[in-house]
Amino acid sequence: MVTVLTENAMKPVGPYSQAITTPHAIYCSGQLPADAQGNLIEGTVAEKTRACINALSAVLDSAGSGLNRIVKVQIFLTDMADFPEMNEEYEKLISHKPARSCVAVKELPKGVNIEIECIALPGKRDGCRRPKPDTFVSAPENGPEI
Repeated sequence: MVTVLTENAMKPVGPYSQAITTPHAIYCSGQLPADAQGNLIEGTVAEKTRACINALSAVLDSAGSGLNRIVKVQIFLTDMADFPEMNEEYEKLISHKPARSCVAVKELPKGVNIEIECIALPGKRDGCRRPKPDTFVSAPENGPEI
């Protein structure tokens, strides 16, 4: 196992790693809607969703993988009324349709209303590259090559 810690995503707010890599999977901790310096993103649910996925992208890139290698996503919302807006933005950024669950929780760290974590395959197949801060690379429609 290898611990992942990148300066391109918010530092953990507790005693955990941004991700752990194994030969077969990368387990990413939940990412909050924040920039790399830890400043929380204010704005719409869509903007916060994008910030969480941008952070996941940075962590996966540091681990030698990318968004198009995600096989499972877990989304935490404090209000399921935010689901449609989150879902619309999510689909733009992670279009290969990995397994996913979304649950409502009472509260999240730092008072945010969304947190996203994932499991991804190692490697950079499908031409994965780290996106620019305001853009994202989505995987081919058929998803990651296993």
